[in-house]
Amino acid sequence: MERLWSPWRMEYIKDPGREDVCIFCEIPSGADDEAGLILARGDAAFVILNKYPYNTGHLMIVPFRHVGEWEALTAAEHAEIASLTARAMDALKATSGPHGFNLGVNQGRVAGAGVVDHVHMHVVPRWGGDTNFTFTVGGVKVLPEALDDTYAKLKPHFAV
Repeated sequence: MERLWSPWRMEYIKDPGREDVCIFCEIPSGADDEAGLILARGDAAFVILNKYPYNTGHLMIVPFRHVGEWEALTAAEHAEIASLTARAMDALKATSGPHGFNLGVNQGRVAGAGVVDHVHMHVVPRWGGDTNFTFTVGGVKVLPEALDDTYAKLKPHFAV
């Protein structure tokens, strides 16, 4: 296979984000959670689909407060992020049946953080064989489901 088309990535390539605006502060201030891909809101944090996922169903748990370091979070923020992470894993198990998960925080640009000044937890569902030749040889990830479809499957699992 010579070409793999993923035209939705062009939006990210052309405009990876404005430096003067924090997307994790801007997105939850909007009125439309579906347009912002927000699945759930707590008191201190929210659950959002990653617009540029590592894998289908890649979620992030983000504190509302603009803070860049994990250790600077309050005890309440830590507790709610942990609770929402567990809910996210349960929702993904119910909708997609992953075989495992990667959970993590990329703190700082050298650690791979795309949004450096607003810490967040990644919840990445994993399946046996989901890292195939296209990723390991070609550096290309194939995502088999559209974000809108993933959102629609997961949203009912975050209903209060």
